[in-house]
Amino acid sequence: MTHRYEWRSVSYALSLHNHYPPFDFQPAANDHGDAPHSTLTFSYPGEVSRWRPLYKWFLAIPHYVVLVALWVASIFAILLGVIAVVITGTYPERARDFLVGSYRYGLRVQAYVGLLTDQYPPFAVRAAA
Repeated sequence: MTHRYEWRSVSYALSLHNHYPPFDFQPAANDHGDAPHSTLTFSYPGEVSRWRPLYKWFLAIPHYVVLVALWVASIFAILLGVIAVVITGTYPERARDFLVGSYRYGLRVQAYVGLLTDQYPPFAVRAAA
């Protein structure tokens, strides 16, 4: 629930959509959000491996290196978006797609390290939503 609300509020704060995030804290796996880029769904596995928590955080180190690079690039994408909105009045589609993809990547890594899933996150900004 907290990841879902974080996703909605951050995507609204970054001007990725115009829908104000609802204060909806339903403990369900599926998200029934109304904005296409503000929905978040986790599928929790039926049984989590007992030994994986001992080494999952070690396996996530390369992902954190990639996340630092994506966060730096995201700052530039946000600045580009703000400048483009001031000049043209529209948010650039490619900057929005990059921000959504990098934030989804970060959430996949958080879900893996936070023991919400046993599936190792792919090294891809664009992955199946």
